[in-house]
Amino acid sequence: MSGRSRFPDAPASTNQPDAVTLRLGYAGLVPFMLGALLLWLVRPDAHPYVAAALSAYAAVIVSFLGGIHWGLGFRAQPADPSRFIWGVVPSLVAWVAVVMPPYAGLVVHGVMLIVCYGVDRRIYPVQAAAAWLTLRFRLTLVASLSCFIGAAGS
Repeated sequence: MSGRSRFPDAPASTNQPDAVTLRLGYAGLVPFMLGALLLWLVRPDAHPYVAAALSAYAAVIVSFLGGIHWGLGFRAQPADPSRFIWGVVPSLVAWVAVVMPPYAGLVVHGVMLIVCYGVDRRIYPVQAAAAWLTLRFRLTLVASLSCFIGAAGS
């Protein structure tokens, strides 16, 4: 994706993911994919631990996605309260999802990952971060699918 935005009033994005960032982003998918796979393969006595690990990791990532909006809020002049308000929503939803049974909580995590991407799709171009949306889409697709596959294996 180029630095030019499809949003004509948005500032051009000059900050694009570099090779290290791409590798780190894709490496962050390993726990999602491994957890989803293991939920289908492990013995019944190990199943609750794998499900809890996948749910906890999903909660951490969903919370991280909300935290990005705090950073965007801090850099706005004047500060945009809506960034801070949205920034706590993913963490609160993830907290509820992590204490739910895995077959339900992992679905909530997967949906929340998609919701976060939808919000970012609207906000990133305005914040000159549209160049990150291709990576965000790919990571969201694999992470949310992993949550849904893990939920089906629970």
